[in-house]
Amino acid sequence: MSNKGLRKVDILFSQYSVAPYQILKQTMKKNKADVLTEINESGLRGRGGAGFPTGMKWQIMADEKAEEKYIICNADEGEPGTFKDRKLLVEVPRKVISGMAIAAWITNSTKGYIYLRAEYNYLIPALKKELEVFEEYSKQFGLDFPIEIFSGSGAYVCGEETALIESMEGKRGEPRNKPPFPTQEGYLGKPTLVNNVETLASVSMVCRYGSEKYKSLGTDAQRGSKLFSLSGDSPKEGVHEFELGMKVSDFVAEYGDGDTKAIQVGGVAGYCIPRKNFENTIIGEGNTTGGATMIFNSTRSMYNVIHNYLEFFVEESCGQCTPCRVGTQQLLKGIEAVKVGDKPECYLQDLIKLSKTMKITSKCGLGQSVTNSFTSIITNFPEEMIY
Repeated sequence: MSNKGLRKVDILFSQYSVAPYQILKQTMKKNKADVLTEINESGLRGRGGAGFPTGMKWQIMADEKAEEKYIICNADEGEPGTFKDRKLLVEVPRKVISGMAIAAWITNSTKGYIYLRAEYNYLIPALKKELEVFEEYSKQFGLDFPIEIFSGSGAYVCGEETALIESMEGKRGEPRNKPPFPTQEGYLGKPTLVNNVETLASVSMVCRYGSEKYKSLGTDAQRGSKLFSLSGDSPKEGVHEFELGMKVSDFVAEYGDGDTKAIQVGGVAGYCIPRKNFENTIIGEGNTTGGATMIFNSTRSMYNVIHNYLEFFVEESCGQCTPCRVGTQQLLKGIEAVKVGDKPECYLQDLIKLSKTMKITSKCGLGQSVTNSFTSIITNFPEEMIY
């Protein structure tokens, strides 16, 4: 589908005059299979970064037979430059909680958890009050689905769903081998569905508006709207909601400062798009769905940018697998050596090969995603990497 231009929408943060949890009440009057079909047909994909089809994930969970099943709202949001989930939890927590409850109703799950990053602990009092309201209304709907808040410990890797589950079980936050997947053996060995905050809020909107209206937004590759956490060299920083399928050039024209030379899409785990590719790149087709968008103008050193990213990856690697633990360190040392002249410029190509090896050998998304920003920055700005 062709570019639709820059179209700002207001779906996820829209306010409307209905009784608390009315979306949940109306949804539960329908047939479960029909609601799941709606979610599938909407084309909604996970909004945490992986982009897995939401309806398919829920179907897998629904097919699991167990007396106990869990729903976890992933509010770890550790990706640098991302702050959209926090805004959702502050401004429209009922949409997120409704999404969790709809998931529980469809999959016959028995308990829910909101895994909140440690830096967001100040949100706990307000969230607890909202959960009390939810508990009161859910009983009226005949839904027995208690939800608790679990505070994380500040580790980036715990944004990965199996590392998150390890953390909840009181273990070191490290990714598990898969299979089995969490929907088979998750929290406490029980089937567990883990969804991002924005994904759950989007589900409640699909249930409110219907799949036809929702999938009328976006492109064939990415349906619906998306929240973007915008930071960097922009006069309009903040959280913005757009229909997916816009050119980078349209985005930059509206939100850049007139001197944009690069835009980072999907946070440090995403891709850096140079000015020369602004016209032929569509946000939401083939890019990560994390939502962190950073704009850099001509005053910024892209060497400093990738150096900062690599320092972050080195610090946040859990150290469990060698490709990530050693690879991130070697990439950092490598660009430093090229910058001071200890290594020739051609050494950058060896580092790109190393990053691509990390992508296919690292155990989880942290090590696998390093090559995205590394390769895109090194390839497009090689002149800024040398002394």
